[in-house]
Amino acid sequence: MTPWLTVVGIAEDGFNGLGKNARRSLLNASRIVGGQRQLDLLPVCIRGERTLWPSPFSLAPVLDQRGKSVCVLASGDPMFYGVGASLARQVPSDEMLILPAPSSCSLAAARLGWPLQEVVTLSLVARPLAALNAQLFSGVRLLLLSNDGQSPGAVAQLLRERGFGPSRISVLEHLGGAAERRIDATANAWNESPIADLNVIAVECLADANAPRLSRLAGLPDSAFEHDGQLTKRDVRAITLARLAPTPGELLWDVGAGSGSIGIEWMRAHPSCRALAIEADDGRQQLIEHNRDALGVPGLQLIRGRAPQALAGLERPDAIFIGGGVTREGVFETCWEQLKPGGRLVANAVTLQSEISLMNWRERHGGELTRIHVAQAQPLGEFDTWRQALPITLLDLVKPLDA
Repeated sequence: MTPWLTVVGIAEDGFNGLGKNARRSLLNASRIVGGQRQLDLLPVCIRGERTLWPSPFSLAPVLDQRGKSVCVLASGDPMFYGVGASLARQVPSDEMLILPAPSSCSLAAARLGWPLQEVVTLSLVARPLAALNAQLFSGVRLLLLSNDGQSPGAVAQLLRERGFGPSRISVLEHLGGAAERRIDATANAWNESPIADLNVIAVECLADANAPRLSRLAGLPDSAFEHDGQLTKRDVRAITLARLAPTPGELLWDVGAGSGSIGIEWMRAHPSCRALAIEADDGRQQLIEHNRDALGVPGLQLIRGRAPQALAGLERPDAIFIGGGVTREGVFETCWEQLKPGGRLVANAVTLQSEISLMNWRERHGGELTRIHVAQAQPLGEFDTWRQALPITLLDLVKPLDA
């Protein structure tokens, strides 16, 4: 099939910077769809009807023209956080031709001399700035697609608040065009000088001496979380997450989430991991919202309610952690029924009653029971002794593929 839709990546150098195929597609198109900035880059010799994207954004102006000769203009590489990715979900690949230009991150890496494969890229366009918190490690290089001219100042402030004030920031405006400009400063020294809306932020992360070490591996310090005492403690949390075994793209239900620590660490394991935190207590819901932003996973979805009623209609999970409500009628049954075949279920118990529930469930469905004892050395007069925390009983189940 001859493609009816062409997606053209256009840079700041406009029509003159396009290749022959892109120019020909624009000259032959009956309709050209894009943002005002992209459309303004076209010369008067382009005769196709020019159409702005609607607000709120919709692909309808393109999809409604299926079969006609249509061009879509996108900034840089349309498949890099661009409209090309959205169109590819709706239009078969044999009906669409994509002609990319260098992305803004490619141009920024070229200006800075940074190997692009060693850089972490993140879009802040209409996305929470809090997602940056999960990327802050000393020595890491970041390329951030700005939402607007206020983004560099907001990034600098966040870096200072998180103990990364010495980090070096470079803001690159209008990359590839005649108005290209670069501004350099540390986060500590950043001022609020005017910045163009079209910019990319480059950050070389440098932590100060007091910045907390927050690894992506399971078992963050308990002090990393705001909590009211209901928190799966560090060592038990690491063991629990090892059994939940997060892998890219999987969904976790954190049932009786408390402070949200299990769901948060699940999502920190990989950018594509997702989690639903189910919590009925208003105060703990606020703690979850604070912790998810502070630890860089604002996409964690809070379900306000009590299991099992709050579980109705939720997307089926790949793994479930039950940290609260083990003895509540219907919780285990609903979780087990909704868990995908091959999925993992891990439940923790402290009381005798909840241990009995785990043992009964194990008799019906198998699994592994583990008792976890953790003791810490603490003062006893002039000496030290071991202070034993409450033991935790952990049930680890894998749902059969034929269940």
